[in-house]
Amino acid sequence: MIDLKAHTEKATLAQKKNRKIAAALLKKKPKNLDSVVSELYHQAFSHIDCLDCANCCKSISPIVTDKDIQRIAKHLRMRPSELVDAYLVLDKEHDYVFRQQPCPFLGDDNYCSIYDVRPKACREYPHTDRDKFYQLLNLSVKNTIICPAVLEVLEGLEEQFKK
Repeated sequence: MIDLKAHTEKATLAQKKNRKIAAALLKKKPKNLDSVVSELYHQAFSHIDCLDCANCCKSISPIVTDKDIQRIAKHLRMRPSELVDAYLVLDKEHDYVFRQQPCPFLGDDNYCSIYDVRPKACREYPHTDRDKFYQLLNLSVKNTIICPAVLEVLEGLEEQFKK
């Protein structure tokens, strides 16, 4: 199991350093950044199991799009409006997010009961396996607090792109 308290403390202490790494990479935009991040991503997830953590599901709510609402409602055999009323709320940016954390679909075993139809934002999280990663550097710095794998990716970037 992942010690989330220890992870959060470590990631919080590394925030300033990680912001500097992100700023330097944004300035340089190394041509091999995506391939390096992809390798670091696969290394991190070779030994980190999301089911041991599920911190993202426990502590943040994804944006739930209209397409997500349609797909999840169909899966749950309910009307989209019923899904919205039961599980969602509009945030400050007028995006639908889950009404509660942890996610109402997260089980005690850290399995997602709607995994096959989960929101797009959940499928893409933690966003460290996408092209043009430089566009996600600042978000990734924030995500280090939540996701141990993202912290490892940033630590790896620091090592790879030392001056």
